[in-house]
Amino acid sequence: MTHGVNTVALVVFVLFFLLVTAVGFLSARWRRAENALDLHEWGLGGRSFGTWITWFLLGGDLYTAYTFIAVPASVYGTGASGFFAVPYTIIAYPLVFLFLPRLWSVARARGYVTPADFVRGRYGSRGLALAVALTGILATMPYIALQLVGIQAVLDTLGVGGGAHSNWFVKDLPLFVAFAVLAAYTYSSGLRAPALIAFVKDTLVYIVIIVAVIYLPMRLGGYGHIFDAAAQKFSTKKHGQPIGALVTGPKAQWSYATLALGSSLALFMYPHTVTGVLAAKSRNTVRRNMAILPAYSLMLGLLALLGFLAIAAGVGKSNPQLAVPELFAKLFPSWFTGVAFAAIGIGALVPAAIMSIAAANLFTRNIYKEFIRPAATPEQETKVAKYVSLLVKVGALVFVLGMDKQLAINMQLLGGIWILQTCVSVVAGLFTRWFHRWALLAGWAVGMLYGTWKAYGISSAATHHFGGSTARIPVIGEIGYIGLTAFVLNLAIAVVLTLVLKAVGTPDGTDETDPADYSAEAGDPELADAPQPAAAH
Repeated sequence: MTHGVNTVALVVFVLFFLLVTAVGFLSARWRRAENALDLHEWGLGGRSFGTWITWFLLGGDLYTAYTFIAVPASVYGTGASGFFAVPYTIIAYPLVFLFLPRLWSVARARGYVTPADFVRGRYGSRGLALAVALTGILATMPYIALQLVGIQAVLDTLGVGGGAHSNWFVKDLPLFVAFAVLAAYTYSSGLRAPALIAFVKDTLVYIVIIVAVIYLPMRLGGYGHIFDAAAQKFSTKKHGQPIGALVTGPKAQWSYATLALGSSLALFMYPHTVTGVLAAKSRNTVRRNMAILPAYSLMLGLLALLGFLAIAAGVGKSNPQLAVPELFAKLFPSWFTGVAFAAIGIGALVPAAIMSIAAANLFTRNIYKEFIRPAATPEQETKVAKYVSLLVKVGALVFVLGMDKQLAINMQLLGGIWILQTCVSVVAGLFTRWFHRWALLAGWAVGMLYGTWKAYGISSAATHHFGGSTARIPVIGEIGYIGLTAFVLNLAIAVVLTLVLKAVGTPDGTDETDPADYSAEAGDPELADAPQPAAAH
């Protein structure tokens, strides 16, 4: 944290913030349809986004401000193990290429807005859909909070918001302002706001990363010196063990591999990523994006290197989460520091907006309309979703201001464990109707309980519980990702109970979908407008 306001950087930061604020409000008029009060319009942007808009939207959705801070901080603290984020994003795209186009097709054909909508229709189970919806909201809340943590880290480094002895209102006033602006244009414009702002955010991020990996090593004596400094740090021992490593050791390989695989399975289970996919205008748009989104993984690899640069620069010693902001503030010219901080700040606004919209869609469709007011009109649904999006942001703000930041980080790790437990119901349902709804619900419950219990037992320096996401894997005996172990247990329970329930003839739910709903032609306007082949005689 700096001891004074960096005026030039602050001015640049504020100018970019004002720019995206204007874009956020103006986006309400962009491609506005006549049925603007429909939840499809507000919550999914009218399902009208093409390839490039979807690419920027999903990129802004997946690669958040916290990614900008947490991935380098992990590399800063532990070395090679922090790079797990790079392979997991590479693994994820071939996997989701198999099922996301099918999810888009059935959602378009049946008018589904959320993954819980699909589960409700596929399995005829309100209980299972409620479980998926509540899990999505629960996993999303700390994720939104962490975007606000990212903004707060930038504001602290800029030196605004008062000192440690200021009263709480003065200290957090800049964060209140940023929150209020975010809430206002999300309420007004829905998903169109983050879709347009994502263009600004991603452009800034690419510029900052490219400049950083070229310019900063020149200031620090080259990459040779940077890696030497990192190696020297990680050779230091704590309690007789090295604090990190430049190359993942044999004892850490299971943890690295399972964390990468489990995270890749969970990535597109989050409601905000599904929302970005369902906003695409065609099935081919989804397929193209799964092919070109890995370009962001290159950016992520370069971003992770900033952790080593921070070591060489001697910053982040008091708080690794501030390593990247302090690195930029120390080595960049003030004006470019403002640009870099704008990239991080705007990188928080885009995903926070999408996350709050996704959580609002889940509550409105799968709780309010399903259980509270089944006769709600589309206009009423949209109105409720707008209000809920505000409440979600308020909850995240209270979380950030009232709890230790380390707890927010650990709760987000727990969110990954939770959201992975919805994978069986959603992904399996896209390919088969074999699973029994009660078996899936039981598997989900066991996975949630096991994952939460194991994560609760892990302590950290800052917390007594929920201090991490890896633990010893039963049978194998190696340290691995808790979420993946819980997922395997979830799947095993679902398979075994399905066999039992089918054997005793337990009635199953009614599937409202049709095999044609999953085909490439289902609800796709691009294919519907294409000339059809002549009928065979």
